[in-house]
Amino acid sequence: LYEQSQGPGRRVILIVDNARYHHAKLHRDWRQAHDEGFHLNYLPPYSPDLNPIERVWKLTRKLCIHDQYFAHLNEVVQALEAQFEQWKLGHETVRRLCAI
Repeated sequence: LYEQSQGPGRRVILIVDNARYHHAKLHRDWRQAHDEGFHLNYLPPYSPDLNPIERVWKLTRKLCIHDQYFAHLNEVVQALEAQFEQWKLGHETVRRLCAI
């Protein structure tokens, strides 16, 4: 993402949730070194209402995997990918879920 977003005079602000791995010591030095042009802006803790992907996952679970038995993990992946493929070209419900 960093490499794809680079350009002269360009600054990227990435909004992320407060997952522990977003604050990891492993990449702390990198984040600090690149903060001027590539900044992580954290959502407040415990704020799923501000994170649209939580709404999309709730709908996805309801449509694809709720009350279903999957013998193998790849069957879950196939069910999810089939749903995402339907939404790929745009879907009004998903668009509304992602609007804050």
